[in-house]
Amino acid sequence: MEWRPGFPVDLAEVLGPLSRGRGSLNFRRDRSVWWLAANTPGGKGTLALLHRPDGVVEAEAWGDGADFLLDGVPALLGADDDDTGFVAHHDVIAEARRTAPGLRLGSTGRVWDALVLAILEQKVSGKEAIRSWAELCRWFGTRAPGPGPDFLRVPPDPVAIRSIVDWNWHKIGVDLKRRTALIEAARVAPRLEEAVRLRGAEGRAWLRTVRGIGVWTAAEVAQRAWGDPDAVSFGDYNIPAVVGHTLLGRKIDDEEMARVLAPYAPQRQRAIRYLGAAGARRPRFGPRIELRDYRAM
Repeated sequence: MEWRPGFPVDLAEVLGPLSRGRGSLNFRRDRSVWWLAANTPGGKGTLALLHRPDGVVEAEAWGDGADFLLDGVPALLGADDDDTGFVAHHDVIAEARRTAPGLRLGSTGRVWDALVLAILEQKVSGKEAIRSWAELCRWFGTRAPGPGPDFLRVPPDPVAIRSIVDWNWHKIGVDLKRRTALIEAARVAPRLEEAVRLRGAEGRAWLRTVRGIGVWTAAEVAQRAWGDPDAVSFGDYNIPAVVGHTLLGRKIDDEEMARVLAPYAPQRQRAIRYLGAAGARRPRFGPRIELRDYRAM
């Protein structure tokens, strides 16, 4: 399949929210090709994307989920994104919008894979979460269909999640609260996909009907599953610091961040993404999250 976007697209910026570096066994760039292994309504599938110098995106897919993945390429790369009405109220965001025209909010069209990762990232350091995500995919996921890199794995589906025994959860460093949330989500996984159709605040509220899925987790899923432009990850350890220091020059909490971002509603998440494109990062001082190894507890 070949697809020529009718707009500037930067695959690194659009696909960035799906990646967790070398811990991403389901999504990673290998040389010039982007590889995605995913659970789909049709089954497990693998998608390969290549952005040619002439602007055309070449896409090829394998497995039972191939058709779903190919049909979803435009949306994955931001074709359904609409920034109409977005106004930059801060110079740094205005400059990022000017210099990063290829930043769009893509959508996978599916809740499950994003939800598993988001739950693993609840209340732990990024390093802990990525380690657990990689081990979960390696041990309980499946080899990705097709000729992809050897590391590529499809994340475990709901049946696989429900089959994991307690000692294996402990082995991969997932505490009781997060494993309980994953099992609860797996029990109602088909129903959770309705959130993609509902979208927006209604879709996020639908996800939150499951015990263990709160505001932060629902926002993280919404950003990836349907490219929600207003889904702010309140409760995040880093985002208030990034927003506060970049826009106000000081640390702020969630309450103040909500006030600072209010003029950007209903596209607050888009404003945060532009801050990321501008290189805004959490200042490198202050206390770090203490790393915990649940396997030793």
